[in-house]
Amino acid sequence: MNSHEEVMSLLRQAKKLAQRYYARTGKPLGVTGEVAEYEAARILGVELTPPRQAGFDALERKGTMVRKLQIKGRCLQKNCKPGQRLSSIRTNHEWDAVLMVLLDHNFDATEIYEAPPAKIIAALMEPGSKARNVRGALTVNKFKSIGKLRWRRTNDSTSD
Repeated sequence: MNSHEEVMSLLRQAKKLAQRYYARTGKPLGVTGEVAEYEAARILGVELTPPRQAGFDALERKGTMVRKLQIKGRCLQKNCKPGQRLSSIRTNHEWDAVLMVLLDHNFDATEIYEAPPAKIIAALMEPGSKARNVRGALTVNKFKSIGKLRWRRTNDSTSD
């Protein structure tokens, strides 16, 4: 097993552990970001970067073009309150787009959205929200409104 395959295997195991932990305790395990990256790689075929890569989490290759992607994840539990926020979007490094991976209560991807830098930065600069302006955190609904849907789970979509 090569290094990439081993990492993907570990992330698959972390996802299963998070499912079991939530079923037992009713609390998330705190691996949503890693599971979101795993799901983006599995579903979209993006290549995850090494840890601590400044500004982006994955590369997407199309021919000779290489795009740098930040990946943000949010696990939306049953009956969650509206206004759920993503973690901070880093705008001080080079990146080409942000992917938002939405996960269900089983940590299975339900939707993946993409938004470009111009729309992300404009949304973060809108007046009125300290979470948005200072911490760089957008709500899931705001991200949906400025992004485009890249993938949606269907009844025949498979998960790991």
